[in-house]
Amino acid sequence: MEEKEQLTPQTENTAAEVAQCTSETAAPAAEAPTVEAPKPAAPAEEVTQVAEVSAEKAAPAVEATQVAEVSAEKAAPAAEATQVAEVSAEKATPAAEAPKTAEAPKVEVSAENAAPAEKATPATEAPKAEAPKPATPRPAAAPRPAAKPAAPAKNEVKAEVVEAKELHSTLAKLKEEGYIFLENLTGVDWGEEGMGVVYSLSHGETFEMKHVKALAENKEEPYLDTVCDLWDIANFYEREVYDFYGIKFLNHPDMRRIFLREDWVGHPFRKDDKPEEHNEEIAVGDEPISDLAVCYTLNQDGSLNKTETPLFEEDDYVINLGPQHPSTHGVLHFRTRIDGETITKIDPHLGYIHRGIEKISEELTYPQTLALTDRMDYLGAMQNRHALCACIEQAMGVEVSDRVQVIRTIMDELQRIDSHLLFFSCLCQDMGATTAFLYGFRDRELILDIFEETCGGRLILNYNMIGGLAYDIHPNFQKRVKEFIVTMRKNIKEYDDIFTGNVIFQTRAKGVGIITKEQAISFGCTGGTGRASGWSNDLRKHRPYAAYDRVEFNEVVRTEGDSFARYMIRLDEIRESLHIIEQLIDNIPEGNFAEKMKPVIKVPAGSYYSAVEGSRGILGVYLESRGDKFPYRLHYRATGLPLVAVMDTACRGNMIADLITIGGTIDYVVPDIDR
Repeated sequence: MEEKEQLTPQTENTAAEVAQCTSETAAPAAEAPTVEAPKPAAPAEEVTQVAEVSAEKAAPAVEATQVAEVSAEKAAPAAEATQVAEVSAEKATPAAEAPKTAEAPKVEVSAENAAPAEKATPATEAPKAEAPKPATPRPAAAPRPAAKPAAPAKNEVKAEVVEAKELHSTLAKLKEEGYIFLENLTGVDWGEEGMGVVYSLSHGETFEMKHVKALAENKEEPYLDTVCDLWDIANFYEREVYDFYGIKFLNHPDMRRIFLREDWVGHPFRKDDKPEEHNEEIAVGDEPISDLAVCYTLNQDGSLNKTETPLFEEDDYVINLGPQHPSTHGVLHFRTRIDGETITKIDPHLGYIHRGIEKISEELTYPQTLALTDRMDYLGAMQNRHALCACIEQAMGVEVSDRVQVIRTIMDELQRIDSHLLFFSCLCQDMGATTAFLYGFRDRELILDIFEETCGGRLILNYNMIGGLAYDIHPNFQKRVKEFIVTMRKNIKEYDDIFTGNVIFQTRAKGVGIITKEQAISFGCTGGTGRASGWSNDLRKHRPYAAYDRVEFNEVVRTEGDSFARYMIRLDEIRESLHIIEQLIDNIPEGNFAEKMKPVIKVPAGSYYSAVEGSRGILGVYLESRGDKFPYRLHYRATGLPLVAVMDTACRGNMIADLITIGGTIDYVVPDIDR
């Protein structure tokens, strides 16, 4: 049962609060008792009149709220009005003969001029009514946010709908027009409309976005054309859609499940799927891993043809890196084929900690979905929740205060430094540099202490809320942040002395694991990994949000595309983040840290997309609403999935010993991938 909406305390009451009417009945010569009139609905013309009326003839009140005391033996009927009055009169002439009362804040009408003299009846001895003192007007209340903004939300998705047979050609044309970046791909079950995919493309220079929607053919066995030949990342994105919705992509080279077990029955993101009925016997044990790549093609009669190709040949030497290997930074499995000590192929196996966050969100209210974002990328909790809150706020037309925007920006940059410090520490540890590892954790602890003091948490922060922040910053926040800036600028020089300039590290990192600019764009490797390959993709510059348009900073870009460039990008971004925070920390505006919101939050029906620059790249949020308190579809563009997808390309031709360095500098986080 849908909860009843409650208005905010700021909502102005336009209806009359109290209505008392004493009048006589319409029948002549009959005395009417004094009665309390029920509270009427607010009139169309909201006019409050304070009047003192004493007349033998009373005019009807037309769509007005009158505050007076009226006593009469016979009164004309009142039409759609709220009257608080005592009127003294013995008899009233019919309403049709009475003149209209002037619309004014205060009007005095005597018995002599209430009607023309030739039509007036002799007045009886009736006492005049005493007018009450005018009530003190209420202060104007701030209007509550409209349920749906008058103008379209700035993040509303206006997707171009194309037929399935025209999908590939349409996307190819858009790519030729400059939309070279496949930023997001979202599978959706629209119920009776069918199932399909929304493709979100970004322009290579302006980062302007266009969205294309296509419905799959044949709902019983849905299929669409693959776009793997246009973008490499479509390989993983389309496998994800197949895994959850069962949409097969024709001519896709490897149409296997990517997150769920190979023996899973059904596709759980379908609205009619009931996984609990078909997967009761799946044991928690060794999972069967397929060695066959599946490809679907379309026969002339419209049926699908399935072919299987071995992933590895019988004589291939395949080793398993993970799923429990410490250098995978989580539960991740790389099946690695080697020729001698040279890597020739990597087959990533994902989903060991998949939690179904996107599916669970369909049964949660919007405030409840926030708790899950911190648990995706634990090194991007601030940015993850910022992206979701911004998407919901923009869809609802909610404007947060400048204070909130600045604080969110500072928190995002502190989170970025926190992430890059852990990147530095773990990379050093993987390569045997224990001292550098301890230095990084020493400095990271300062940020966690700041987070804990204001947010109450260190990893799971729960700070950003819909409409603002959970609470204001701690009184010590500014002081501690400024102290951290001074300390971090001094300590980062130690990183260069103890590790950056180390000849062993440079030998193992320079020229190793090269990703070209074209490969970075095709795989959608945003963040430091993409910028190390010469691809300018920082949303803080290309699609500014929060307070990023108020600060000066450099987008750090290198061109080498190797492991050393990816390492240096992170260190330089720490310096730029310190510069951003320094510009804002003494200029936090006054204002509310949160806007007043309805107890039950409902997003207007429609599709919306927002994104922020996370610690590892672009974190996008695709939201589809049906106008109620639950998201119909909530999809996250995980920053880590493209980074894992590119591992095969980055590692081929390199030594097996270099895989640790390459994976460490690409900097994926597994919970963000598995969601």
